[in-house]
Amino acid sequence: MTDSTSSSSVNPVTPAHEADLPLLRADSSLGVAVTQFEQHMSSKGFSDNTIKAFRNDLKILRAFLDDGRLLRAIGTSDLEEFLEWMQNGRGKPCSAKTLARRITTLKVFFSWLHETGVLGTNPAEPVVQMPVRTPLPSILYDDEINRLQRAAQDFLWDRDKPDARPFLLLSLLIQTGMKKAECANLLVTDLDISRPKTPTIAIRYADTRYAHKNRTLDLHPNIIAALNQYLTQYKPDPYLFDCTPRNLEYVLDEVGKRAKITRLQVGFELLRWTCAVRDFRMGMPEERLRLKMGLSKISWRDTREKIFRLSGR
Repeated sequence: MTDSTSSSSVNPVTPAHEADLPLLRADSSLGVAVTQFEQHMSSKGFSDNTIKAFRNDLKILRAFLDDGRLLRAIGTSDLEEFLEWMQNGRGKPCSAKTLARRITTLKVFFSWLHETGVLGTNPAEPVVQMPVRTPLPSILYDDEINRLQRAAQDFLWDRDKPDARPFLLLSLLIQTGMKKAECANLLVTDLDISRPKTPTIAIRYADTRYAHKNRTLDLHPNIIAALNQYLTQYKPDPYLFDCTPRNLEYVLDEVGKRAKITRLQVGFELLRWTCAVRDFRMGMPEERLRLKMGLSKISWRDTREKIFRLSGR
């Protein structure tokens, strides 16, 4: 393997959160760089799944190029040979989706080395990304959303046994698009209705790695009456929904059945995507939508494409 596009050295960098690690330079080894990149991913709040996938991809790269290979000696041709070996020489299947992710890993890793000043050029930049069309998630039609809301209101206004939980839960998910875990971790104090015309909800993460997911979102004023009824009925403390996430799934499924939605099952993921596509169609700027969904810029790439396709753009 020859180096056709080796990178020159520039001033080394020592990010504050990595000050206790050895200085990275162009003549540092690949193994040392990968170790520091893993620290970087953790400090920037990469998801556990992303870190695990990137670590595995780079482990294979380290085995192919040699752990002691100097960064400045890694060129574009080396990375292309690595990808060719992945597909035809390794002896293990490599799907189009896996190959695309491994190319992304290379691009993110070497882009980080370039942007932090360790490498003067990015050897992964010329590598062609392989587009993969994964199946699109499902979303609700407008008439189905209306039917869901009416079904939830039926629970709310039931003369014999009124229940505010279905309406409150559905309204929160339709308006915010939050994840199931985020919903399950909501505290009563995370909802602020001190300004009745502009109520808000705070989505918080205790783990500082996910600080970029913390956000405060606006709610529609029509949620206040249902919230007050729910608080009176259930008296939750400290969590807003004092039940398991599985029970919340059952609540959504029951509302979907009452709304006679049969082509798919109503759940958190369905409502999250429905919320995102509705917001985009209504003109919400991309960056604002990314922040609303609590996504990193890397995660947003794939999500953005799917939202575009679901919106018919």
